[in-house]
Amino acid sequence: MSAHVTLLPAPNGTGPLASIAADSRATNVAEALELAIQLGRVASPPGSGSTRDLWEALATIAAHDLGVARAVEPHLDALAILTQAESSNDAGGETWGVFAAEGGDDPLVATRFEGHWTLTGTKPWCSLADRLDRALVTARVSQDERALFAVELRSAGVAIVPGQWHARGLAEIPSGPVTFLDTLAEPVGEAGWYLSRPGFAWGGIGVAACWYGGAVGVARSLFERSGTSPNPLMAAHLGAVDEQLQSARRALAEAAALVDGDEYAPDPSLLAKRVRATVVRACETTLLHAAHALGPAPLALDEAHAKRVADLQLYIRQHHAEKDDASLGTALAKREVAPW
Repeated sequence: MSAHVTLLPAPNGTGPLASIAADSRATNVAEALELAIQLGRVASPPGSGSTRDLWEALATIAAHDLGVARAVEPHLDALAILTQAESSNDAGGETWGVFAAEGGDDPLVATRFEGHWTLTGTKPWCSLADRLDRALVTARVSQDERALFAVELRSAGVAIVPGQWHARGLAEIPSGPVTFLDTLAEPVGEAGWYLSRPGFAWGGIGVAACWYGGAVGVARSLFERSGTSPNPLMAAHLGAVDEQLQSARRALAEAAALVDGDEYAPDPSLLAKRVRATVVRACETTLLHAAHALGPAPLALDEAHAKRVADLQLYIRQHHAEKDDASLGTALAKREVAPW
């Protein structure tokens, strides 16, 4: 796999998760899910003291292959959620996803009857639903409330809607809709808990660590093609990329320290909004400068580079651009004192 992606030099060497990530040779979904299970056996949730190791592992995997990272990250997030909820679910050797997107004309609804919960409706954006064992799924429990449920994806009533995934990036990670019909489910936490807990924001920063790793992979292609004496234009592109990636790296490193620290605990949602915006800006800048510096050749002739660019372009669209910037600005405006 690619060299270890560090957020800060580790005084005691590479952490255990990042070491496993750096040694992995996963190149497809099956190998990615095996890696996810391996990492899940030793991973701790964000906020447990080893957050930087977790995010460095995700970034290291993503620098090698964003498709692999896209399969690994939700599994680790699901295990973290189960731990935070003190759930009795035993993950064991099963693979997990997290299906929490909302939308569509047939929302997923949870109904309780005679002591059991069932799910009925359609859930959009269900990544790898055809390959995973189980998933954590959000569903409406009332008009205004949603709750989280654990569900077996091979249960009766679960059906994957075919032919919906046409993406060129992350092509191996189909994320189409799944329908549920009276499917048995187990509640995880109280209504509203999934979104209100600090771990929701921390998980969002973990996704940003994957974005950052993908940008590092693109930047490494640029660096390798620059040579030791680049022309002035190439040097300018390389410098601009380094500036942005260093900003993203510092944001992730600071966030990891804050998440694990006791002295200063910022609002988790605000922290996630800032970090994700910073990392996305670095990714977009890296893609732009790599394209301008390298031209069409590697996009057409270098399979690894072309895949990485297409994967990253799609993956970072989990950040909703100006909509998320507006959300950040709205959160800041509610403060009595300027935040800078």
